[in-house]
Amino acid sequence: MTTVDFAAMTGLELMRWVQSERPADIPSIGRLLGMRFDEVEHGRVVVSLDTRPDFANPLGTVHGGIAATLLDSAMGCAVHTTLPAGAGYTTLELKVNYIRAARTDGQTLTAEGAVIHAGRRTATAEGKVLDEQGKLIAHATTTCIVLGTAS
Repeated sequence: MTTVDFAAMTGLELMRWVQSERPADIPSIGRLLGMRFDEVEHGRVVVSLDTRPDFANPLGTVHGGIAATLLDSAMGCAVHTTLPAGAGYTTLELKVNYIRAARTDGQTLTAEGAVIHAGRRTATAEGKVLDEQGKLIAHATTTCIVLGTAS
């Protein structure tokens, strides 16, 4: 089992640790869906996954919830990279625009999240999901509440 003091790490340190260690023993939505942290920097995170038949909606394409989860993860983790040690966040609002369907045949979907504003109490970010050909699948914005910081 992983024994790391997450509370002592800044958000950027934690996200870089997840990127480098890829902890398989910590349950997470990323592990469930097979997400990879491709890029992690202050205020920006890129995650990807390979689609599979289990992601299908009744029409046989990737369910919109997969794109929403990718976006929520990329944007939220981008916000997390701006936080000091001991601080956290949670999503207050998520607005997703779906542009086109994605296939379930193993194509890679890549989501980029970037912070627009990082304040003491709230943060906002934007994101997009692209397919392997660089075509836009969905884009989004989020508002997060920052937790555990001094007033």
